[in-house]
Formats: sequence, structure tokens, C-alpha cells
Amino acid sequence: MPRIRFHKLAAIAVLIGFAAWMGTGEFSSVGSAADKSATADKSVTTDKQADAGKPAAAKPNKAEAEPKAAPRTVAVVTPPRKTYARAIRISGLTEADKRAVLATRVAGVIEKLPVKQGDRVKTGDLVLMLAAEEKISNVDNARQLLVQRKAELDAAERLAKTGNLPKLQLDTARSNLTLAQSQLDTAQAELDRNEVKAPFDGVIDRIPVELGSSVMQGGEVATVLKLDPVIARGEISERDLRYVKIGDQADVRLVNDQKVTGTVRYISRDASAQTRTFRVEVAIPNADGSIPAGMTAEITLSAEPTNAVMLPRSVVTLGDKGDLGIRAVGKDDKVAFFPIDLVDDTPHGLVLGGIPEDARIIVAGQELVKEGDLVKPVEADQATINKLIGEATAGTQ
Repeated sequence: MPRIRFHKLAAIAVLIGFAAWMGTGEFSSVGSAADKSATADKSVTTDKQADAGKPAAAKPNKAEAEPKAAPRTVAVVTPPRKTYARAIRISGLTEADKRAVLATRVAGVIEKLPVKQGDRVKTGDLVLMLAAEEKISNVDNARQLLVQRKAELDAAERLAKTGNLPKLQLDTARSNLTLAQSQLDTAQAELDRNEVKAPFDGVIDRIPVELGSSVMQGGEVATVLKLDPVIARGEISERDLRYVKIGDQADVRLVNDQKVTGTVRYISRDASAQTRTFRVEVAIPNADGSIPAGMTAEITLSAEPTNAVMLPRSVVTLGDKGDLGIRAVGKDDKVAFFPIDLVDDTPHGLVLGGIPEDARIIVAGQELVKEGDLVKPVEADQATINKLIGEATAGTQ
């Protein structure tokens, strides 16, 4: 067996010692770890003794160490309150109170046409008459027969009083007179069928026939309109229906800028299936007939007065639930949200209801705060108010 040399044994011993040292995990120099450990223990002991010597109040509070955010400053106003009436504006048009298309009841040739388009007529005035020579003759004959039957009855009554005429013959004379009267009425009714008369007071709007022309039975011969009163008709939404009642006053502005006043005379109780709106009629006095039918009109209805304030449009904001309203500051300087009721939209701003009387309304900074926030309210200066009013006015131009 070959002899192991000394330098090989030394190398093996060094390798074994190095492996053992690596296994301990101690890489610092001798004495450094102990010094470090002693220094750390001494530092901890010193800190504990220093903390024990300090009073409890001197220890810093973590909550107090974090500074609180200052309340946000907002501008507020307390606007004056007034009584406003909700203005409900709807588009519509004018129409005649009554409209009748006159037609003949029999066929014939027009013999009389005493009216023309635009003429005013009274109830029962003759508008048109067809030629009726034979019917006129029948009326004359029936009238003469009636005169004869009356004379016969008078003679029979005188004879009956003296006892020279049997009662049966007196009854026959009375029956003959009744028959003659019936014949006259029938002949007159046949003659009246040749006449067309005005059914009500109005104006002749249209005459599509001429004197001497022939017309068929049921043919249109004239159109009569009653324009006093003239009616302004519109459709009101189901949301505003509760604010209007029959007898309310309404202002009507026509397309020619003429302004008139009328009275609500009819409100439909059956909504349109397409628009879910209700028909409303406003009667407008029109004695001179200056307001024609079929003219575009804007109808303004006034609801019951309510307590409200006027504010610029920029004050209105959205709440957490998406409803329109305003933000205000309560007595505790916290922000509150109030849904609004739009009463009217004027050139100077919005008239809003549903706002408490003691509410301080935020007019600047309302979009930077939310409900429940603590704020620092300051009264808005005149410059801010003038700016808001200017924005409200500009929004309507």
C-alpha cells in the first residue's frame, strides 16, 4: 500500500474544517458577533429605561399625529321666498267651436243661393234652395183644402147646435179637418227638404256649388263655422294633469304674437294611446271673429300657487340616486340634499319648490361636496350672486 504523503493529509484536514465552519453559519470575524449582540442588548435596555422615565402624556398618540383635513369652504345664500303659480305650457292650435258641413236631403237644381263665403248667418237663415215648383203647388193645394175643411166644420157645428145635423156628421167634419191639416204638413215637409238652412249662428266658410248647378242627394253645399268662442286645443301630459281643472284661466299666444285670455272648458279623461297625453280645450271670446280656426297657439295654464324660491340653473345638481335637487347646509354645518319641484322656468332662473325655509343653499362648491360632509359656509358676495344671475340669464338667450 503506497504511503500517503503529509501534504495530502493536511489538505484533507483543512477541507473538513472549512466544511464544519460553513455549517455553523457564522461568517463574522471572531468577537464581532458577540460585540454586536452586546451592543444591541445594551441599546434596547437603555431605550426601555428612557421610556420608563418619561411620563405617560409625553408618549405620542398615533391618531393625533395624523392631521385632520380642514372643512371645505362653500358659498351659501338664503334666497327670499315668494308664492308662485306653476306655469304649464303646451302647444296647440285654434279650432271652431262648431263646424257643420251642410248637405241637401234631395236631389235637384239650385234655384236660390242667397249667401256667399264669409257671410254671417243666424240660426234658421236660408243658405240654399232647390227648384220645387211641384212641391210648392202641393203646399198651396193642401192649404186651400184646409181652409175648406175649416169652413165645413164651422157650418156643421152651427147646425148641430140647432139640432138639424146628426152627431155622426159633425164627427166626420172634424175628421176631414184633421186629415187636411196632416196633408198640409206633409206637403210642407216635402218642400222644406229642398231648403238648406243654417243650424246655428256662424260664418259661411265654404260654398263648393254655384247657382243653377245640379246636386245629388247628400251632396255638400256649404260649410258653416261658429267662431265665438274660438277654441284653443292642446295636449297636456299625465304628470301635469292634476294641476289643471275646468274653469281655470289660461293665456294663449298665437303665432302672430297676438295674446288672448280664455277659460278651460274641457279636460279629456281618456289619454291618447300613442302619447299618453290628455286633450284640453280653452274657450276664447271672439265676437268679432278676428281669430281664425287652425292657427298655431301656445297655451299657458296656471296651477295652484305654491311657496318657492328663484335660483340660477347652475345651482341644480344630481343626488346619489340620480334625482335633481340642490345641496344646502344645515344648522350643524353639514351638507344635505333636497330634491326639487320645478315650478317654472323663467328668463331670470328656475322657480323651485320643495326646499325647506331655513335651508342655506350652496351656490358655489356644491359639486365638490357630498351629503354629510362638514363644510365651512360663508355668505356669497354680491359679485358671485351677480355672476350666477348672469349665467342664468345667458342660458335663456
